[in-house]
Order: sequence, then structure tokens, then C-alpha cells
Amino acid sequence: MHGGISTQAGPGPAGYWPAAWVILRSGYGAGDLRADALAGLTVAIVALPLSMAIAIASGLPPERGLFTAVVGGFVISLLGGSRHQIGGPAGAFIVLVYAVLERHGYDGLALATMLAGAMMAAAGLLRLGRFIRLIPPPVIAGFTAGIAVIILLSQVRELLGLDIAKEPAEALPKLQALWAALPTLQPHAVLIAAGSIAVILLVRRHRPQWPGLLIAVGMASVLAYLLQADAATIGGRFGAMPAGLPAPHLPAVSMERVLALLPDAAAIALLGAIESLLSAVVADEMAGERHNSEAELIAQGVANVAAAACGGFCVTGTIARTATNVKAGGRTPVAGMLHAVYLLAFLMVAGGLAAHVPLAALGAVLAVVAWNMADRGTLETIVRRSWKDAAVLCVTFVLTVFVNLLVGIAAGIALHLALARVRL
Repeated sequence: MHGGISTQAGPGPAGYWPAAWVILRSGYGAGDLRADALAGLTVAIVALPLSMAIAIASGLPPERGLFTAVVGGFVISLLGGSRHQIGGPAGAFIVLVYAVLERHGYDGLALATMLAGAMMAAAGLLRLGRFIRLIPPPVIAGFTAGIAVIILLSQVRELLGLDIAKEPAEALPKLQALWAALPTLQPHAVLIAAGSIAVILLVRRHRPQWPGLLIAVGMASVLAYLLQADAATIGGRFGAMPAGLPAPHLPAVSMERVLALLPDAAAIALLGAIESLLSAVVADEMAGERHNSEAELIAQGVANVAAAACGGFCVTGTIARTATNVKAGGRTPVAGMLHAVYLLAFLMVAGGLAAHVPLAALGAVLAVVAWNMADRGTLETIVRRSWKDAAVLCVTFVLTVFVNLLVGIAAGIALHLALARVRL
């Protein structure tokens, strides 16, 4: 209970009642609004650099990350089944988005995201959310660690300031391209990246309540501007940021395109469902509450359709931002809605400042995110527990990095089921 508000999202058709609806009906006071406003601002400060960094790493201009966080984040908080869930672009989607863009362009990505949204909403209506939890922990740990490696690989170019005309999406060709581009290394970019990582880690250790990501990016931007550093910036690569959201736009649809994009849409839907429900579980554990899986999946589906229609891309519940919301004292989904409003205000009023942000600083942000994703304690526990779990984890990890996410998850689950019959 918080402020006399019920913690449960009540029953309804197909088990669906948004948490926001239940909470606002049961009473919402000035104290709740103050707590949510402060928590929403705290989350927005964290989400601002992350949203731009994830978009750039995915092969998109930075404003599309903010479009995703604003539209998708607002819808997830408005319609979702979790009191504290915060939606936005997630690092886990980087490799999927990059690959779809490479093959089908942004219009294809928008359509794949909408199809994924329809799949997630259908899964919620059919009450399939509970089955996501049946995925074995070694498989989840393996693909999470694999995604962390993929994110880190995607940022080597920015961290070192390498000149690569077209960076491949697959791991092995990417490694070859990075190695070939090493002679173009920019010392200023390396210094900016190293300094940003150091600032993030120092703030986290000595002032954990401060927004380390934003502080690091802000300091790097000011120093790079004052010293006229020879390092790529958002403005230099992408130009000026727009001062608001674009008008809604639907991608071209044909049966041929839909069939071609179905595998990508299924991958986006599966990863989005897993990430969002895991995030909701983390919020439950931190706040002592229980989310509504069906409502959460339906909200994720609607949010993906809305985000893609408004110039964004894949959106899901994000563990880091959700945990930040809980720690900051957010009481209701209003905190998540306000976080989206704050980001929109930044885009409209101060978006021009983003032009001075060095890409190496955003690379540093994602490098830290990738490091945190690979939970060393969990990996060690699984490896030591049994050779079967270790084998499942390793197979899932390797295939996720060097083939793709769906193959990694499918192979991991198949191996887990096969080894369950082996009595050794």
C-alpha cells in the first residue's frame, strides 16, 4: 500500500484492468502527485541519454529514441499492469533493430514493430504471459549475457572514434571491420569515452543518488565543446534535433512485406515480452507488489504500435529505469507518464543542446549498461550449479552472439529439455 492506494490491478475482461485505472479510481492525492512528479523527473534524467544512445547504436538518429520513450513510455504507464513499470527503448533490441534496418529500412522496421505489437497484445488477451516465466533461467542468463556482448561490440566504433563507412550487423564481420579500422582511431574519442566511464563509476560509488549517466554526458559535452575536441558529435553526424513529435504515419503494408517481416516481428515480440515481464517482476520484488501480466502485455502491444506510428521503434519495460522509479519513490503509473512528459519538454525546449553531445560519451553510457546487464554473480551461480545448466547457458550465449536471438533461445530451451532426460 502507498498513500492508501490498492496495490492490486483488479480482475476484468481477459484479466485486463490497467494499474493506472485501478489506482486512480481508488483515490489519488496531492502527496501521490508530488512523489510521482519527483520520481518521474529522476527517471527522465536517466532515460534522456540512454534513449538517444540506444537509437544511435541501433542505426537510427537520436530523436527516434526520444520519440520511443515519449510515446511508448507514456502508453505503457497508462495501460500497463504494473504500478512502477517504465517503458522505453532497450539495449536488448539493438541488434534486432540494426539488422531489420539493414534489410528493410525504417519503413520495414516500423511495420515489424507494429506486427510485434499486435502479437504481444494478442498474447495478453490469450493469457499467455504466464508461459514466459517458464523459460529456464540458464537460457535467460545466456541470452542476456549475449545481448550485453552485442551491445558492447556495437559501441567499439564510438568508443575508439573509428571511421567505418558501413558497420556490419553480424558479430564476426563486425569484428573484422573494427580490426581493419583501427588505424583511424581518434585519441580524443578514447579520452572522452574513458573519462565518461570513470565519471559514471565514481558517481555510482560515491554519490549513487546522483544521475551519473547525465552528469558524465554533460561534462563530456562541455569539455569537448570548450576544447574543440576532434571527436564526432550528434550534431555532426545527424544534424539538428526536431522540436517535437512527428505527425503519426503508417508504413506501407502488403502481404509480401508482412510475410517477409514476420520472423523479425516474432523476435521483437518475444524479446519485448520477456524483457517487460522480467522488469515487472523486479519491480514487484522491490516494492512488495504484484503486476498483471495480461494487462502488461496488452499495453506493450499498444505501445509498440503507437511508438512506430510516431517515428519511434521497439519499446518495452526497462529494468534499469523501472528500478530507478521504485528507488526514487514513485507511487503510481503517473510517475511513468510524467517521465514521458519531461522528455517531450526537453525535446521541444532544449533539443538543440543535444547536438554538442560526443558520440563517444553515449558509447560510454551503453558500455556501462552492457557491463551491468551481464550479471556475473548469476552467471557464476548457474555455471557452478550443474554442468547441464552451464551447457545450456553457453550454447544460448554463443548462438545469441554469433547467429541470432531466436536461434539462441530455441536451442537453449531444446537443450534444456533434452538434458532434463539425462540422468548424470
